[in-house]
Amino acid sequence: MSRGFHDIRSTLAHPQWQTRYRTRLRLTDAAVVVTSGIVAYVTDATLLFGAPGHPGPLRSIAIPAVVALVWLGALAARSSYDLRVVGRDQTEYRRIVGATWTAVSVLVLAAWLTTFVEVRDVLAQTVALPLGLTALVGSRYWWRQWVARTRERGAGCMTPVLVVGHRQQAERLIGRLNGSPQQGFVVVGACLPSETAAGESPSDRVRPRTGSPGDEVGGVPVLGDLSRVGEAAALVRASAVAVSASDTITTEVVRRLSWQLERVGVDLMIAAELADVAPDRVSVHPASGVSLLHVAAPRFDGPKYHVKQVMDWLLAALLTVLVSPVLLGVGLAVALTSKGGLFYLSERVGRGGKIFRMFKFRTMYVGADRDVPVLATVNEAAGPLFKMRSDPRITRVGRVLRRYSLDELPQLLNVLSGQMSLVGPRPALPHEVAAYEERMRRRLLVKPGMTGMWQVSGRSDLPWEESVRLDVYYAENWTPLQDLAILGQTARAVVSGRGAY
Repeated sequence: MSRGFHDIRSTLAHPQWQTRYRTRLRLTDAAVVVTSGIVAYVTDATLLFGAPGHPGPLRSIAIPAVVALVWLGALAARSSYDLRVVGRDQTEYRRIVGATWTAVSVLVLAAWLTTFVEVRDVLAQTVALPLGLTALVGSRYWWRQWVARTRERGAGCMTPVLVVGHRQQAERLIGRLNGSPQQGFVVVGACLPSETAAGESPSDRVRPRTGSPGDEVGGVPVLGDLSRVGEAAALVRASAVAVSASDTITTEVVRRLSWQLERVGVDLMIAAELADVAPDRVSVHPASGVSLLHVAAPRFDGPKYHVKQVMDWLLAALLTVLVSPVLLGVGLAVALTSKGGLFYLSERVGRGGKIFRMFKFRTMYVGADRDVPVLATVNEAAGPLFKMRSDPRITRVGRVLRRYSLDELPQLLNVLSGQMSLVGPRPALPHEVAAYEERMRRRLLVKPGMTGMWQVSGRSDLPWEESVRLDVYYAENWTPLQDLAILGQTARAVVSGRGAY
């Protein structure tokens, strides 16, 4: 059962949190852009001041000021403060990158068309651009984490939503929204259409059983039928109305709902209920007065895949160099504290079902695999997995390595050899794959990863079905930007040690 109505209303600490959040983003962006301009100015003045053709101190100061104004204007023009995308997917980051590129183009074009400053003087500010872009993306990520922590604590940053639809559909939608507070939506009420019994004509329509005082659906109050949606949205101070379409909620009904909501300044959302489809694959195409929702087919090859391969190899090579002292230290700890080989080689299933040998530091005593049938009765994992929180086969050093995922560092060799990716589905054992149904086999369309959505979402604490869902979602919807975001979140998950055993 979802939270009660009064409990839900109590979490809406500040109805205007969106406005304040947007203001914070603007101030942070301004600080980042101005600071980047100052750094570029100091660098330029230090290296080039007094050189032949240098614009001089006054123009040197004016140039970063103009760059900052154009850059901030481009961020606003590219809708990088639109809260419909801010904090929700990778669109926010893409708009920041697009705004930065737009600013560069405008500045170079303006310099070329005017005599106030030379193009080379604008390009001298290139120190500010990569520095500022990195800081902008980092600050947005930091604000996202702040919002996520606030929502986890139940301290606000939620968007109140009114749900419209038949009881069964409304209850399902309420459960999904209220069951995922990290998405930022909380349902505060519902309006259900009048119901007609089977075989009755519209003239025999009965009053809805759901509109009586005290009636609830999914733990939230029912506030009336479709004629009261606008009034109900204003009553509960909803920021949006989510409509679950059905045979009775037709195009005409939705149009009339939009008119009601227009009068009270509330947004309208249509719940398409597309299962596990990333927003990047969805676009709207108008055709003769009808809006067609186009869902692009997932792609498992092409330029995007080649970008991932290059990114994997470069980052894996860099990480291998950086963590080489850790690899040496862990190897010595394993060798000196227990008998057996340094590495544990495990057969795993890669992309397309190809078998490969995955490297891990050994964390169990030799021959631990033979004891799995004996321990099967105390298995704590669902599905074909075998997991125990207090596995007696794990060595003392192995327990520490597993908690902080240090045992998985040798998998960098698998990445460098092209068998694995830095980010991807969990590497599966052959006997697990043998038990897969068709949906689960879609995990094999991409390379398994050292980390993935499963790791940053709870690791071994995840239910089996949720783990599979995340892996399939990743396989069908991954992007290079999403990979970078998951790598950033992995560091936090590893430090916390949550779900690792």
